[in-house]
Amino acid sequence: MLKEIKRIKAFDYLEIGEGHPIVLLHGLMGGLSNFEKSIKVLSQKYRVIVPKIPFYNLPVAESTVENISLKFLEFLQLLTDEPVILIGNSIGGHIALLTAINNPTIIKGLILTGSSGLYEKSFGDTFPKRGNYDYVKGKSSEIFYDPSTATKELVDEVYATVNDKEKAIRTLYIARSAINNNLEEYLNKIEIPVCLIWGNQDSVTPPEVAIKLNKLIKNSTLSWIDKCGHAAMMEQPDFFNTLVLKWLEETLHK
Repeated sequence: MLKEIKRIKAFDYLEIGEGHPIVLLHGLMGGLSNFEKSIKVLSQKYRVIVPKIPFYNLPVAESTVENISLKFLEFLQLLTDEPVILIGNSIGGHIALLTAINNPTIIKGLILTGSSGLYEKSFGDTFPKRGNYDYVKGKSSEIFYDPSTATKELVDEVYATVNDKEKAIRTLYIARSAINNNLEEYLNKIEIPVCLIWGNQDSVTPPEVAIKLNKLIKNSTLSWIDKCGHAAMMEQPDFFNTLVLKWLEETLHK
């Protein structure tokens, strides 16, 4: 997959497949690999675009989910002039919601899993414990229903982030901004179809978040995945991809 990486402005991104553009947005400490199985499946029928979101490129004081969504909008407008489907996890979902609220004509639909925007738990209101690998491993495992989903590779990536002082500071700023950027009063503006796919055991954005999103977004559907935490596309990829493909077929080919 790495050989396919392209770069435009501040974004490294993967682009594979042909057809309607589908853009996948990972969370704060995530990366392209979070959607690895979805990329393989979706790229058989669609043009799949997966940006590495530049969370750590802005000045510290400007490291907010709102500013990152504006940077993402610039990226999107460079890549395509066709209304896209956005698939977002965690803060990636938050960015997708902000983009849809502020730029409705360029988004055809949203698929959200474990999205922030209403309520979410993070590492906390203080710096994660730098240098404490076991602590980071434990926190990373809490994201999933099955702790073994937090592979050593994933834990190593998170550990490297929280032990990089500049990244740790920005991580804290972005996480706080996401908590403060509550979208409840704006969700009724969303007219496009929205697919919510949620893990029954999501402890970061718990089930009541999905239920409330479903209530507030008028044209939304909600599907549950059991034995699944905050990142359905990683923990239950086959079930997740089946739901995504079914919804895309129904939405794009009405």
